[in-house]
Amino acid sequence: MHKHLVRNLFAVALTLPSFAFAAHPSETEADRWNLNDMYQSKADWDKDAVMLEVQLKQFQTCSGHLADNIARFKTCLDLNADLSKRYAKLASYAFQFRDQDTGDNAGMDLGQRSDILGSKVEEATSFLRPEILSIGAKKIQAFQAKEKGLKIYAHQLDDILRSGAHTLDKKGEELIATFGMATNTASAVYSTLSNAEMPWPKVKLSTGEEVRIDQAAYTKYRAAPNRADRQLVFDAFWGKWKEFERSYGVTFYEQLKRDSAYAKIRNYPDSLTQALDNNKLPREVYDTLVTQTRANLPTLHRYFKLRAKLLGVKDLRYFDIYPPLVSGDFKYPIKDGVRLMLESVKPLGDDYAKAMAKATTERWMDVYPRPRKRSGAYMNGAAYDVHPYLLLNYNDDYESVSTLGHEWGHAMHSYLANKHQPFISADYPTFTAEIASTTNEVFLLDHMLKIAKSDDERLLYLGSALENLRGTFFRQAMFADFEREVHAKVDKGESLTGEALSKIYGDILKSYHGDKEGVMKIDDTYAVEWAYIPHFYNRFYVFQYATSIAAGSMFADEILKGQTGARDKYLNILKAGGSAYPYELVKSAGVDLASPAPYQAVFVRMNKIMDQIEAIQAKR
Repeated sequence: MHKHLVRNLFAVALTLPSFAFAAHPSETEADRWNLNDMYQSKADWDKDAVMLEVQLKQFQTCSGHLADNIARFKTCLDLNADLSKRYAKLASYAFQFRDQDTGDNAGMDLGQRSDILGSKVEEATSFLRPEILSIGAKKIQAFQAKEKGLKIYAHQLDDILRSGAHTLDKKGEELIATFGMATNTASAVYSTLSNAEMPWPKVKLSTGEEVRIDQAAYTKYRAAPNRADRQLVFDAFWGKWKEFERSYGVTFYEQLKRDSAYAKIRNYPDSLTQALDNNKLPREVYDTLVTQTRANLPTLHRYFKLRAKLLGVKDLRYFDIYPPLVSGDFKYPIKDGVRLMLESVKPLGDDYAKAMAKATTERWMDVYPRPRKRSGAYMNGAAYDVHPYLLLNYNDDYESVSTLGHEWGHAMHSYLANKHQPFISADYPTFTAEIASTTNEVFLLDHMLKIAKSDDERLLYLGSALENLRGTFFRQAMFADFEREVHAKVDKGESLTGEALSKIYGDILKSYHGDKEGVMKIDDTYAVEWAYIPHFYNRFYVFQYATSIAAGSMFADEILKGQTGARDKYLNILKAGGSAYPYELVKSAGVDLASPAPYQAVFVRMNKIMDQIEAIQAKR
């Protein structure tokens, strides 16, 4: 969706799907979100949808008349903001209604109707950018000087004006908006094939259980305690993807070609430049992330060697990266999870902690897994006049507590941004979104280590933090490395088959995991993993998880050390929402993500965690 028209609806955590398909025995109404805070009934949603249709017709009268006078200009911008806010609320309700029961036809119908409304919004407002550009900076600045009410649109107008060289005329923008629904074939085919039509294999585990290894089962059984079972699961799962390597190669290549075509249409030299320019991110951010990560792979390799030692494995293999480092019967019911989270955020001050404490009692969350409920976890802060919502699949383990803190980091970001910004500048991009969530995870770890009662408990928390750094920093940086290479090839007009994509990904995969150094052996079949990653159909997206955890680590470290002004600088980022360009916003708070420093902080933190684990192991 167009970033100037509607807000990004979901901040999604990189969490594993839930596999508890039975309803939680202690679930009460208080454990479910209250969607009535948005609409009391479906009939109320219908009424608001009709109002949106009316507003879209009203907005059409603005086309060709934005510059008639200052009052007209402001009225049209206000109408655009209001209809966008209305659509964000309609979409939020529709998709959350669906996600609480994905098998409910009423929810699927609402989701489809919301999609149709979204397309209408895109088409009806497609004239806005080219017309603002045709008015020109000089006249718009004159309008702003005379009308104080235009101040809230300053950043958005600047963002449009700076992109003049990449915006087409009215007819061109209308064409792009019209074709928007027809250019998502690659992603749609991937989603259907990978989720609904893959002929998943069956394997017989050492327990005698026969399991169909689909995506959910793979995620569950790849962490099996029996090593032979893990290899069996890996070989069966990736072997099946390998059989479809050609098809997924065609699908992904079409996606890459589409991205390249849009870059050319928008007058960008390549796909990466266009993707970064959406939020005015310097190319140096992306390149520095990859360069620094590659230069510090010995830190990741140290972790893998430590993992091998803790698992008692001499020849570490790729199928050994998912089993938990520490096992134990540690349980954290939701009340305890909330309490621990609230205790951990005290370094952010009384106002933050009190606001979060109050919010946790007001049914913003849908807590437990249920049959047909969407898996995973996310936070949606797009219902501006209501409050953020969180979908969880809490199962009483420490990872659930960590996910709880992560998603509430997002929720408090939206809460503060919505409180301090008008709708049009409250939404924030992914580049800053994940900073709030990862910072809260650092606070949680710091708190849990302080209150841990045994070395086994400390190992659980330290091991979880290590795995989070591997998955959220190194793995996402590896994905970014791969994306940069394959997009560059297609931008140059080169072809790519599924086999070629596996060769490129396999070389990067082996480099990151120390195959040549003897750290970890990776079978060639596993190099088809690129075909499994849905994020690749959202170009140059995942690198921001890595940059965010780097920034979050620095901010959290400074706040925990009590550095003067550190807390206020950090909270000001959250309050700023989308009122400034994200790179500049973070840099103004003292973290330059185009420099090596924040990435070095990640490596230092990771090595300190490993030092603590090794110190505990040395006592045994």
